[in-house]
Amino acid sequence: MTTPPEDHQHTAQGRATLDLLWERIRRQGDMPGFTRAINAILASMRGEDEREFSMTQTVLSDPVLTQKVLRLANSGMYSAFGQRVNTVSKAVLVLGTEAIGHLALGLKLIEELSKSTPNSAIAHVEMEKAVLAGMVAQQVAASAATRDPEEAVVCSILHSLGRMMVTFYMPERWTELQEKAGAGSEGEAAPALLGLSLEQIGRSTAEHWGLPRNLVAGMRSVEPGERGEGFGHEDWLAALGTMSTRCASSLWNDDADGEQAVRELADAFAPMLGVEPERILGAVDKAKLEAAADLTIAPLANPPEKRAKVDAVERKREAGNRILMSGVADMRDAGQGASPGQMTAMALETMFKGLSCTRAFAFLRNRREGKYQAKMGLGDGAKALLPNLAFDDGYEANVFHAALASDRVIFIENARDPKFAAKLPGWWRGTLSEARCFVVIPLCLHGQPVGFVYGDWDDTFPTVHLSQAEFSLLNDLRALVVRTVERRAHPELASR
Repeated sequence: MTTPPEDHQHTAQGRATLDLLWERIRRQGDMPGFTRAINAILASMRGEDEREFSMTQTVLSDPVLTQKVLRLANSGMYSAFGQRVNTVSKAVLVLGTEAIGHLALGLKLIEELSKSTPNSAIAHVEMEKAVLAGMVAQQVAASAATRDPEEAVVCSILHSLGRMMVTFYMPERWTELQEKAGAGSEGEAAPALLGLSLEQIGRSTAEHWGLPRNLVAGMRSVEPGERGEGFGHEDWLAALGTMSTRCASSLWNDDADGEQAVRELADAFAPMLGVEPERILGAVDKAKLEAAADLTIAPLANPPEKRAKVDAVERKREAGNRILMSGVADMRDAGQGASPGQMTAMALETMFKGLSCTRAFAFLRNRREGKYQAKMGLGDGAKALLPNLAFDDGYEANVFHAALASDRVIFIENARDPKFAAKLPGWWRGTLSEARCFVVIPLCLHGQPVGFVYGDWDDTFPTVHLSQAEFSLLNDLRALVVRTVERRAHPELASR
């Protein structure tokens, strides 16, 4: 049943469409990191002499991918005789470079699409629908006990590649497609307007990138039915990709019509996929939960109560930024009349209130004793912790000494990540480990640390992200404190 990707002897109109697409890619740059991520992974999969080593290096360069690869190698599907796989090198032998390559591709595609904020809202919708299709495929493939569900994820994301390319690079053509389609679909209108179907544009792009033949072959759309003679793995991938993409469109608005459409898709594709309809629906429900947590603009991920909560967080953040800006202005106004201690106190309070920290501390360095000691604290129980917040100033390989040595503001988004545990010093684990994330603002004079400001957030703040504007304001705070310290150390600068 498998048919090879068609030979692209396109019409003049089709060739003109692809020429325009390649030209815009050259001019605008690759769609969010796609080809950069893909090329690195494909190079590892194709490496001739040191294939396994190359794949090991690729995996180890990404902590999230490392964790996923080891988890997969130790899953019931792959682990043999209960042997534990503890190294990526062993995992490559157990899984093979193809499985790991597909896992890496899927992870990178989802990562790049999820964090992308294209200028066009329509392109953003198509990208999130592709991510949702990948989530559906992953869950259905897992329920089918497929040995390589990662390959299914990649194929299902790529099923929407043609739509993504047109909305991202040729938005004016997409608008024409919508107008021409009327009550129909853009896909039906594409051949007449572009000289190619959206599916052909997607496959041409995949071939242009040099994706493996099996992935390109799996990008075909198929109609549901019984398995025909010669039905193979690539046909199964194409069927799953087709169903997952259609499910993603039906799930998008999270309404009753969509639920009914998903049930009909499950019934229609079950014989071809070899998975019972109820198992498909259970897999789709799992994908919905994942999507609600990870997607940003899909109505599925934004019920009214969540939207209200997000709006409240945004309002609080805007108010916090105003506090940061007014605090910086107050510190500038205090100018030469403030002592280093007063300026540090103002910086601490401004950061604590402006970022809504759970706790915040100012640490000063005592060179005679060779220690950093917290001198000021804000937040619940902060003062009681002050005597326990001290550590030697001799360099150790942890995040605090790294921040002081680099003289850069460092933000740790997930302090509870097991991979990060070795970078957290004992004094922090014994006193501040309730923190989910934290920020360190080093105070250095001529490259020598004199102290730092620290703020953290506990579980009442499940996700914290610092914007570029907030980083900039924190650096302004830091510069004002350091300038005051410098004036104290060099009185001749007081007139500046």
